[in-house]
Amino acid sequence: MCGIVGISNHKEAAKLAFMGLYALQHRGEEAAGIISYDDKHVHSIKGPGLVADHIDEQALARLKGTIAIGHTRYSTTGSSNIKNIQPFLVTHRRRPVAVAHNGNLTNTAELHKSLEEQGSLFQSTMDSELIVHLLAKSKHTQLRELFSEVLPQLQGAFSLVFMIGDTLVGARDAQGFRPLCLGELNGAKILASETCALDLINARFMREIEPGEIVLIKGGDVESYYFERGSKKAHCIFENIYFARPDSFIFGDTVYEVRKRLGVQLAREHPVENADFVMAIPDSGNYAALGYSQESGLPFEIGMIRNHYIGRTFIQPSQFLRDFRVRVKLNPISASLKDRRIVVVEDSIVRGTTSRSRIDVLRRAGAKEIHLRISCPPIRFPCFYGIDFPSKQELIASRKSVKAIADFIKVDSLEYLSQAGMLQAMKGQNGFCHACFSGAYPVKIPTRKTKYVLERK
Repeated sequence: MCGIVGISNHKEAAKLAFMGLYALQHRGEEAAGIISYDDKHVHSIKGPGLVADHIDEQALARLKGTIAIGHTRYSTTGSSNIKNIQPFLVTHRRRPVAVAHNGNLTNTAELHKSLEEQGSLFQSTMDSELIVHLLAKSKHTQLRELFSEVLPQLQGAFSLVFMIGDTLVGARDAQGFRPLCLGELNGAKILASETCALDLINARFMREIEPGEIVLIKGGDVESYYFERGSKKAHCIFENIYFARPDSFIFGDTVYEVRKRLGVQLAREHPVENADFVMAIPDSGNYAALGYSQESGLPFEIGMIRNHYIGRTFIQPSQFLRDFRVRVKLNPISASLKDRRIVVVEDSIVRGTTSRSRIDVLRRAGAKEIHLRISCPPIRFPCFYGIDFPSKQELIASRKSVKAIADFIKVDSLEYLSQAGMLQAMKGQNGFCHACFSGAYPVKIPTRKTKYVLERK
């Protein structure tokens, strides 16, 4: 899962890209980068960590040009090293070619082997570089024909932003796994993973890029066409449950409203009698908890305070960092919790270790009963489309029953939202990928099931 942004036809394109990435920081905290072009020279700044860790006013002043693309990284293919920081940049036919990718290709190994046999030399171990090599191998010089040849060769999930000379290009895979939208600001055109990036720079949301669509943007002009149409949509349902910001509009719906509806359905399926109040695990559980409270009639209370200087725990690259951030991220309000029977609403349980430590904090704060309610079904299957839980061994629900998970986490009761209930909360419930819950993969999965598929280990 990553955040991508592209700006065309604005004299401060890099600054807008920086602000867009700031809004998309929740989509990846491992690294960030921006590349701009001033018709003569390419300017680039990339580094590990958060957007603000190495991109400041001084750095932005060096990123000249009216076109820029940016990326916040959360690795799903390739390790966390500096060579894998995006946007990925090369020079081809005397023009810069840069790409920022959100998603995960499922035919990475096959493409890599084919390209290597044809003489390609690789700089990184991420699947995004493969796309650039395919572009370079093509004999087409016109961008429309070039992308029409290359993109159908890719399998899996990809929302892409390219900078090819003075042209900005955006594209989504035919299933539309990951979001991508188009905006406008005083004649400039903006591509971004989520609409919250448009809001921050006061841009007008125009529309979502459609599955299978390519947009070519030169200056303020937009040309749209499709490399594939008619495929069954498979929007990632986990975007609505956890990843996307609640103030974003994706897949034809507002994330905040979706999460509230999930909470309403959860209360209908799994009420708790004689509880004192409902609380959330902040922040992503807040909105489902609000829906649960409104439907159940139980008061909504704040039982934990989040330290907002700490990032998201699930998307950290190692278990050590996840454990550390869990301890410093949330602090209980003991006066509210002591001797109370509480319903705790959480968006998901992945590995179970984070939930266990949070419940332990609530127990030590004096909660008398803890009834945990999860606003999605048990995650039992790995994702190969851009979420970093690639092995069943990491997923507690693939190894334990709900009762065994409840015992491990140490709650008085544990219930999950049903898959039917989850889909009922979505608009167009047949257009979502729910493979992590059901095991029904809409696109062929890779044979080598590891994020280090291109690394010699």
